[in-house]
Amino acid sequence: MNWKKILVATDFSATSDEALVYATSLARDSGATLLITHIEELPLPYVGGEMYMPQPEYPNPEIRHLLDKVVPLDKSVPYEHKLVQGSASEEIVRIAAEEHADLIVMGTHGRTGLSRVLMGSVAELVMRHASCPVLTIKHVDKPAKA
Repeated sequence: MNWKKILVATDFSATSDEALVYATSLARDSGATLLITHIEELPLPYVGGEMYMPQPEYPNPEIRHLLDKVVPLDKSVPYEHKLVQGSASEEIVRIAAEEHADLIVMGTHGRTGLSRVLMGSVAELVMRHASCPVLTIKHVDKPAKA
């Protein structure tokens, strides 16, 4: 494959770190640039009551700092960071199309059953709606050594 731009989505989890390892390898081998992307979820609407909950600052400087620390281990791989606010699946698909990404690499948390129904699957929605291939990486716990 001859990719030019690979979007790698991060939520700062161990699974996202594994996705970055795969994306870095693919980018190195194809000469692509990584677009390391994080989506700040929209805050839930506040519904009544006597407490006032101020809206968080956007972009959140703590999130920006975390994103800036997500870099490929191979220093020869070019990369950019993108931080946006919105629905994770919708924004990943939109950014990939807007940036002409050739591939999306992202982790999946492997939810099943009721938790998947209630929380949805960002990876599944991205796979359904993306106009480019999507590589999902599942985190596998390594067995403890005896």
